[in-house]
Amino acid sequence: MIKDIKVLFRANSSSTIGTGHIMRDLVLAKEYREVIFATEELDGNINYKIEEAGYRVEILKSNSIDELDRVIKRLDIDMIVIDNYDIDYDFEKKLKTLNPKLTIMVLDDRYQKHYCDILLNHNISANSSRYKNLLPKSCEVRCGREYRLVRDEFKREKNKKTLFLSMGGSDHTQILPLILSVAGKFKNLNIHVVTSSANINLDRLKRYILNRDNITLHIDSNRIAKLMRQSDFAIVTPSVILNEIDYMNIPFIAIKTAENQNDMFNYLKEKRELILDRFNRDLLREYIDLMLIRLDTTLINFTDLSLSEKEKVLEWRNHKDIRKWMLNREIIYLDEHLNYINSLRVLRDRVYFLVRYRGEDIGVIDFTNIDYINKRADFGLYVRPDSRGRGFGKILMKLIIDYGFNRLKIERLIAEVFSKNRVAIALYKSFNFKKRDLKDRDNRDMLDYIYQKR
Repeated sequence: MIKDIKVLFRANSSSTIGTGHIMRDLVLAKEYREVIFATEELDGNINYKIEEAGYRVEILKSNSIDELDRVIKRLDIDMIVIDNYDIDYDFEKKLKTLNPKLTIMVLDDRYQKHYCDILLNHNISANSSRYKNLLPKSCEVRCGREYRLVRDEFKREKNKKTLFLSMGGSDHTQILPLILSVAGKFKNLNIHVVTSSANINLDRLKRYILNRDNITLHIDSNRIAKLMRQSDFAIVTPSVILNEIDYMNIPFIAIKTAENQNDMFNYLKEKRELILDRFNRDLLREYIDLMLIRLDTTLINFTDLSLSEKEKVLEWRNHKDIRKWMLNREIIYLDEHLNYINSLRVLRDRVYFLVRYRGEDIGVIDFTNIDYINKRADFGLYVRPDSRGRGFGKILMKLIIDYGFNRLKIERLIAEVFSKNRVAIALYKSFNFKKRDLKDRDNRDMLDYIYQKR
């Protein structure tokens, strides 16, 4: 979530200091709406990098606290981020005295004494216990992997997935180019297209992949097993090749291209796998998107959470922005929370999950009143309170629909929502939920939204 405050970053770069401080600050700066950098113009600096990133630079003549104080007051700064080894505890304390309402965040990786409101050590080796007696008691300490600052280029590379794509040796229905026209638009996909010299569309395929670095064409390859093993998922026909994909435990999307594939197609349909009975551009795009979310997501059953994870979920649940939309708006205490989670071990009509997406805990989804006979269930979701605006609600909704229909094998999902909860209602409408009943709960109007399996 972008924080709507004015932030001043105080850091330097030079041929002796290096560039690391500025580069990590540019990553952190993306969390804030209005950012200004205050830096000296030292030999070998990379201040141009700051301007290239779209941020304003205030050039300081020295490391004087008086000069910095004047900049803070002139620009009406809400928070300063200090990433500078030449600024110490005494400097920070005096700055706070001069600006009592100023929030001071310090980046530190040397376990030095600081006078700040927030201490950030983003190294994977960071140990918060080593800051004992080095910081004010009210200081918020952020340490370790959860807070590491990684540039977008590395995030994109980590999040890239590899697709194995084959529609048989000859691609007799000539749909490989159509599939590529959909899959090729996913920028986080590397695609290995496997075909043979019998494919009459080879020239068309070669033209399509020209200048597309993320697509590789393999013709008459003897490395099929290796290519499969290196892939995260596959798009194939429900034929012999799918037996091989299944043997390799590779997730797949199957597209039927011939009548002799009906038996396997019907089997996969019964198993609620991702299948298409013919090429469908919109549905294929939806399935690839869902597959990528599946690959990036872990659903952790509440009964398998560690104590600290249970405490974290409870903290989210009790947050005012979440609690106000719950049927029970009272604060839930830890013993109640733990007892309820223990009860889930024997209850078959409900299940709760902590959702971990790309290594980050983003929210909670749940299914209650699960009716396996009539194939219906109620559901709920909430995103982590500090992550609004990052699109996590849509990810949670896709996971609910996927898990409900394909794992629980139900056919109708029902959400109860307060009529004034506009954010939730907008989310349901964006997924084509249908509004049903208006009813009263504790003198508050509630609506039912229903999603029916297509």
